[in-house]
Amino acid sequence: ARFDSEALWTLVSGRVQGAGQRVLMVRGVDDLQSTGRPWLEDQLLAVGAQVDTVLAYRRALPNLPAERLQRLRGAAQDGTVWLFSSSQAINHLQQLDSSVSWAQARSVATHPRIAQAARAVGFGVVCESRPALDDLVRSIKSLHD
Repeated sequence: ARFDSEALWTLVSGRVQGAGQRVLMVRGVDDLQSTGRPWLEDQLLAVGAQVDTVLAYRRALPNLPAERLQRLRGAAQDGTVWLFSSSQAINHLQQLDSSVSWAQARSVATHPRIAQAARAVGFGVVCESRPALDDLVRSIKSLHD
């Protein structure tokens, strides 16, 4: 099973009656702009649904003090396993310190697009996993074997 907009649409598309049906989408915000891919919203609009959006959380580049940045640099080299459920989190890591080499770093990504982002910034090991707890635990353990 996949955990993305396309898989969700497969599950709910038969329930969307079309013209005038209201659908509530809960999304994040980044720099006061809605974030995420608009694919699912586009599908809903294409069948005539009315989409209302609630912005429920904010994504932002953290402002890390020097000691936390030093920990980040160390964790890129010390065998830490990074767990990513967002490509934006990977981009934020790169923005925090673009001089960090991720070649020795290991990561678990919960979607192929997120895994691609980790590879693009140079993570040495990228393991893809479903975002279910048992699958994540297995993936993390596999990186310690």
